[in-house]
Amino acid sequence: MVTKTQETELSNLESQVDNGGGGAWEYLCLVRNLKVRRSEKVLKHGLSILSDPKKRSSLGPDEWTLYEQVAIAAMDCQCLDVAKVLQKRFQESKRVGKLEALLLEAKGFWEEAEKAYSSLLEDNPLDQAIHKRRVAMAKAQGNISGAIEWLNKYLEIFMADHDAWRELAEIYVSLQMYKQAAFCYEELILSQPMVPQHHLAYADVLYTIGGLENLQTAKKYYASTIDLAGGKNTRALFGICLCSSGIGQLSKGRNKDDKESPELQALAATALEADYKQRASDKLPLLTTALKSLKVSS
Repeated sequence: MVTKTQETELSNLESQVDNGGGGAWEYLCLVRNLKVRRSEKVLKHGLSILSDPKKRSSLGPDEWTLYEQVAIAAMDCQCLDVAKVLQKRFQESKRVGKLEALLLEAKGFWEEAEKAYSSLLEDNPLDQAIHKRRVAMAKAQGNISGAIEWLNKYLEIFMADHDAWRELAEIYVSLQMYKQAAFCYEELILSQPMVPQHHLAYADVLYTIGGLENLQTAKKYYASTIDLAGGKNTRALFGICLCSSGIGQLSKGRNKDDKESPELQALAATALEADYKQRASDKLPLLTTALKSLKVSS
């Protein structure tokens, strides 16, 4: 995740390079380290270095890294001829093999790309980048079931990849497969318990599934989201109000132990109203109406 400081640094350096102030190599290194997509800029400034023998020779062992970075940017920009020329710069290399497979992908030759990736995995079954390319290929073809299959296989090997768990969860949510999505968010919470976004997403899924037990659990995770976010999460505050309303309706006629305590919902409603007064005072009447409809008040 790119911080605001890093984003500012990247923006300033990009402006400097665009205006002829130098620092092209530093800019390309920063783009690569931050793993951000600036394909057109990378292609433009990378080619300017590669076309200058002096600049290119000064890179030493990093010369190949630049060829690879610019070749990928060329594919991103659909400059496939440029990518092919750059890819041929180094022969008989596994990294070139990856570029060849990427080029097949860019051309839409899916079967050939799959064969190329399978061949590369025979040599190195633990190559994360190639496993991820298989997921990306399935998504590019609209094969969502295939993407789910490859992601599950990937996570059997690389269980600590938080981004992959989150991606799988989001796919399940898009398909309304909420129980499967809940499992993914549980894994994320276990591995990254201090990330409020995981708690919030898990609560949203449980609320969507519904039922008294799920609403009660969702309410707890909305509360933990607020706690981790320092009390500043409007969505989680409203989630508590929604859960409280739903629990109240489902608890009618049940034992007192099953009924909802009004304290937390009142605190959430008060915090919501304070937040709206500060950031969107003109929308406060809408919030008040919504809370009344949920039979929740501060």
